[in-house]
Amino acid sequence: MYQRPVRRSDRALDASDAVALLSTATYGILSTVGGDGLPYAVPLSYIFHDRVIYLHCATEGRKLDNIRSNPAVSFCVVGHTKTLPSKFATEYESAIASGTASLVSGEEKRTALIGILEKYSPDFMESGLKYLAGKIDAVTVVRIDVEHISGKARR
Repeated sequence: MYQRPVRRSDRALDASDAVALLSTATYGILSTVGGDGLPYAVPLSYIFHDRVIYLHCATEGRKLDNIRSNPAVSFCVVGHTKTLPSKFATEYESAIASGTASLVSGEEKRTALIGILEKYSPDFMESGLKYLAGKIDAVTVVRIDVEHISGKARR
């Protein structure tokens, strides 16, 4: 997968900082392209571990149609931001991962959903696991095998 170099190399995050941001951001934007050639981006909750992003969604919809048609995806997260009005600028940090998406099932699906519970509801694991047991067949889990990560920041 070809990756264009970061244009502002002076603002490029080193690999470990980009991975750290991808690991800790609250949400990300999944970008896909459909069989019709039209782009589609949607914000989602997710987890990132060992160069894999997991996210969950409904069992049907545009993002799944697009992934089935073209599994190449991009996933962007944004961390800290602050506008600097008098400088006509913004402090920011962001990371972009690109890779190949696929749907998972079985134990991998369950493990990913438990990871999402741990990230977003760590104080409610017992009730979260009960909730999950009744909903696991009502959701789809997407796995993104990350092939490239880059990041930029102005701090």
